[in-house]
Amino acid sequence: MTVCTGNICRSPMAEIVLRDRFEAAGLGGRVVVDSTGISSEEHGNPVDRRARRVLAEHGYDTGEGHHARQVRPSDVVSRDLVLPMTSQHARALRRLHGDGNVRMYRSFDPAAPVVAPERVERDEHLLDIDDPWYGGMQDFEDCLAQVEAAADGIVEHVRQELARRQA
Repeated sequence: MTVCTGNICRSPMAEIVLRDRFEAAGLGGRVVVDSTGISSEEHGNPVDRRARRVLAEHGYDTGEGHHARQVRPSDVVSRDLVLPMTSQHARALRRLHGDGNVRMYRSFDPAAPVVAPERVERDEHLLDIDDPWYGGMQDFEDCLAQVEAAADGIVEHVRQELARRQA
């Protein structure tokens, strides 16, 4: 599950990209990907029109039928992997269910900064994906690029986890 603030920009973009990558990796039938937001302010709203435009321009599904929803404690408990877009989202998710399955989305990007476990409190923000909602189309392009940069690492992590569980 990918998580951002309102569930109309970053997290649905990441959800769509991950679904595409899992499908391409032959794991589409074995992995469920969804998204939520920390806030309820966008509840029921579709994917932001600018996010849909950038997704379409890059050949992705545009998230038609998506309705923003707020994360619930049961969501965090029931997901094997919860992928927040910012350290603020990560802190909110950990308050719901501890550290166990919460891991920063960008931590899977091989080019992203490495945050040592003992420095998470101080440095985790270095892995934030900025909210494009307040900016222009370039901000949405940049967001998608960051989402794509981590997607293959997430797919590989999940592939290894599935193999470990089958062993």
